[in-house]
Amino acid sequence: MVFTSAVFLGVFLPLLIGVYFLANTKARPYVLLVFSLLFYAWGEPSAVVIMLALMVLNYFLALGMAAGERKWLSATLLGVGVCADLGALVAYKYIGFIVSNLLPVFNYFGVKMEVPQVALPIGISFYVFQIISYMVDVRRGTVEVQRNPFKFMLYVSLFPQLIAGPIVRYATIAQDIENRTADFDNIVSGFRRFTIGLAKKVLIADVMAGAVDVIFAAKVETIPGFYCWLGAIMYTLQIYFDFSGYSDMAIGLGRVFNFRFLENFDHPYASCSVQEFWRRWHISLSSWFRDYLYIPLGGNRKGTVRTYVNLFVVFLLCGVWHGAAWNFVAWGVYHGVGLVVERAGFGKVVKRFPKVVGNLYLMLFVVIGWVLFRAPDLGYAGTYIGNMFGGGDAAFRSFTPLIDFISLDKALLMVVGIVASYPVFEPMARRVPEAVRLIFGVLLFAVAFMLAMTSAYSPFIYFRF
Repeated sequence: MVFTSAVFLGVFLPLLIGVYFLANTKARPYVLLVFSLLFYAWGEPSAVVIMLALMVLNYFLALGMAAGERKWLSATLLGVGVCADLGALVAYKYIGFIVSNLLPVFNYFGVKMEVPQVALPIGISFYVFQIISYMVDVRRGTVEVQRNPFKFMLYVSLFPQLIAGPIVRYATIAQDIENRTADFDNIVSGFRRFTIGLAKKVLIADVMAGAVDVIFAAKVETIPGFYCWLGAIMYTLQIYFDFSGYSDMAIGLGRVFNFRFLENFDHPYASCSVQEFWRRWHISLSSWFRDYLYIPLGGNRKGTVRTYVNLFVVFLLCGVWHGAAWNFVAWGVYHGVGLVVERAGFGKVVKRFPKVVGNLYLMLFVVIGWVLFRAPDLGYAGTYIGNMFGGGDAAFRSFTPLIDFISLDKALLMVVGIVASYPVFEPMARRVPEAVRLIFGVLLFAVAFMLAMTSAYSPFIYFRF
């Protein structure tokens, strides 16, 4: 089930709101848990079994860590939990990729091996990271263990952020799980935030997706440089408004039910360096890697070379987290190298740039990176990027599939998307009277709702992660 589907908007959400707010405060966590599991099970019921198994295992391991007085025992229990969590992630997300790349080795030794076809449970990368953060924080003593198994299950399966984040740490919502009172201001601001996210998805991301899919489905040798740039820029807009739109909807729905999720995006395309970009993009993931991998590896406390190695390892794994394919690995390495280069001294040069120049540098870096991310394979990405900079011999007149997608309204939405990527509209909105903002919000929801109901199904990009 997705936030933009008729089932969710027309049935699931109204029914949940009715049942939830009619229930007493003690029953509300259990109402949310039941509906969250139903939400997740709607498309693939078997995937719930995997999530439930990990929740039960980690619940009891966390209780054991909290009860044990011996450090070696709690460390062992943590190790078991993390291995089980990462093992499930590897088994369902990476086993096919690993085996396919090892086939030459198997063939050399005469071992017959077929690449396993394993269905990826939606959202497993997100809830596995949430569980691991909870286990580590219990081990560190920074959070109290949750003794109510159903409330722990609610933390892991809470439907607004379950499928595609943000990655919510237990410490962020521990008090919210216990406080199930309704707050009218939260409900109003939550629906307003949800509306903004819905509009981002259906008005900008999905519109960009139509042209992007056509361009990246073409034979790369036939795509002229102009269309390569157009496709890369449109995908840059698509992935930002798709993912930040989902985060807005998740944060908004969480607020409706009195949960405060931390922000996941802060106008990343307004950055002037790669370092700044990663402080603004997918904040919950970058901060997760910082706190649970980069700092434990030594961070920047072990000398210059070790700092560079740690940064490189973190972003290599960040690329792997995004997908089981070499182009995701290359994307992670690309950003890791960019961060190391800035850390090694180029960052000081970048800081001397005028803001416009710094932003152009960052956006050029990011747009090229998104080609690696979107391309079906590395060979395609290499040729595509070459075309962007004058490589290849594709003639402009020879590429016609995009003509059907070019129109004034799409061009206008592209411009709106570029402007909205920067912190322009928010200061203006704050100066608008509340009544006008409310009317605009209602109209925006009506337009976005109708488009969601009538347009073709377009899943969120981060569902596959």
